[in-house]
Amino acid sequence: MAQRVILIRAVNVGGAKLPMAELRELAADLGATNISTYIASGNLLCTPADDPAAFDRALEKAITDRYGYVREVISRSVDDLAAALAEHPFDVVEPKYSYVYCLTAVPASTAVTEFHKRDFGGDEFKVIGDNLHIRYEAGAGVSKLTAPVIAKGLGVQGTGRNLRTVEKLIELARQ
Repeated sequence: MAQRVILIRAVNVGGAKLPMAELRELAADLGATNISTYIASGNLLCTPADDPAAFDRALEKAITDRYGYVREVISRSVDDLAAALAEHPFDVVEPKYSYVYCLTAVPASTAVTEFHKRDFGGDEFKVIGDNLHIRYEAGAGVSKLTAPVIAKGLGVQGTGRNLRTVEKLIELARQ
């Protein structure tokens, strides 16, 4: 089994505390090896003992059982994440404003078509496979292109990381 980059949606914000030491412990309890975390925003690197999708669901359940809230766990192989980074369709003016937003599944084509018709001011976005690429004009914190809007519009949940974080996760996973 190969190293995976595992992203957990919306932790350590809005009261959903998930200490990274405890996340590493949960991953180890599920049989993962080569475990590390990067910053306290739900970024886990590990080699799952089982099928990656089964590991993701088991980690979701472990988080819910231990902390009492539900958060999606979305994982990518290092190669998948590197490909998503390479496919980023926008000029990167400021890396902290450009995101790869990993989705839980490929959204329905009708949802993608309708979503692409929406106007979010100067924010640019494009769905490519199971990723939403975003270039925020003035940052994610002031945008109307929010996680709830994305989930409702595309019909799938996801979690975003700016390009600096994506690059760092790839680098760490390849070490």
